[in-house]
Amino acid sequence: MSCQHKGLAAGRWGKLSFLEQMANIGSEVERALNWQTKNNTDYSRKAFERALELIDLTLEKVENAAHLKEIARMREAIVDYFFGSNQFMSTEALWRGYFSHFAYAARKNH
Repeated sequence: MSCQHKGLAAGRWGKLSFLEQMANIGSEVERALNWQTKNNTDYSRKAFERALELIDLTLEKVENAAHLKEIARMREAIVDYFFGSNQFMSTEALWRGYFSHFAYAARKNH
């Protein structure tokens, strides 16, 4: 998988707050879900790969143990939803709701 967010990977990502990082991850997940709904598996997969890249950038930089645990568990569950057997029984609505809270909080803090 090639790096899609070169500027962010070069250091800008670490300057964003946790809420901003999660909101940006959520944007990519939203795109993946939207393309999935439209039955465009290629675009959905590409959007999801970008989301995964942002999740991994976050995991590399996170210092808060609670955030680390949350992001690691979220990564596991979302990979399972898109590419696994969905053993956590996630739904599209669950993922949209989960990330919408971060988007709202990030906007509110600006």
